[in-house]
Amino acid sequence: MSSARTQFRALFVRELQTVVRTRVYLLVALGVWALVVALVATGGGGESGYLPAVVDLLLPLELLVPAVAIAVGYRSVVADLERGELAVLESYDVPAWVYVAAIYAGRAIALSAILVGGLLITAVLIAVSASPDTGIYATHTGVDSPVLFGRFIALTVLYGLTMLGLVVLVSVVARSTRTALALAAGGVVLVVAGGDALVILGLTEEWLSAESLFGSLATVPNSAYRGLVFETVVGVASGVETGYAAARWSALGLVGWLVGSLMLAVGLLGRRQR
Repeated sequence: MSSARTQFRALFVRELQTVVRTRVYLLVALGVWALVVALVATGGGGESGYLPAVVDLLLPLELLVPAVAIAVGYRSVVADLERGELAVLESYDVPAWVYVAAIYAGRAIALSAILVGGLLITAVLIAVSASPDTGIYATHTGVDSPVLFGRFIALTVLYGLTMLGLVVLVSVVARSTRTALALAAGGVVLVVAGGDALVILGLTEEWLSAESLFGSLATVPNSAYRGLVFETVVGVASGVETGYAAARWSALGLVGWLVGSLMLAVGLLGRRQR
């Protein structure tokens, strides 16, 4: 276990150093922060309060977060393959789960910093520019609250980490960075857009019932994220039950995609090392 811990620490530190040295990630962060602030400013949510800002940001973030996950993670494993470093790691008998966990953890730090940074900047702007009646620090229902915006930030990060797990899996499968980028973009689009389309088709063709709708939505990452935001942020702030999703099943859906993607990545990489 101590050897695995040492290997994990070394790989994790290497990933963090890679992130810090790669200027593209800084440009991605600045672009995301500017876009998030612009969305709130142009939508009027910044002047109205935290809840209107959440409503302004929800749909764009459903699309933006997967794009950030692709930018951060698509080269995570395939870059080592192209440089021949995977063969070196195999010679040091680094277990596949240690390698995947370290790679994912390092990229997760970068992704979380980008998402949290942009949303925290937005929260500060709302606190400064919102009208006085929205600046109430409350934790009960029916009142706009920075606590609820903090919950929105946490859910957005969870959604981002889930999509990053899928991108890391794609990076394990790919054989070149160009292929990794194409597969990551295609896979994310298929999961995000295709999942919603499949649920709608199921309801239309009646092989999905209304009773199974919540469970079906929970299996699609962006629908699960959307449902969690509606149920635990928008619904709480408005003081009414939205009835849009089952929060528990949606949370399990996101965690399931994350854990499943990483476990599959470990399995595939382990087979490659044999």
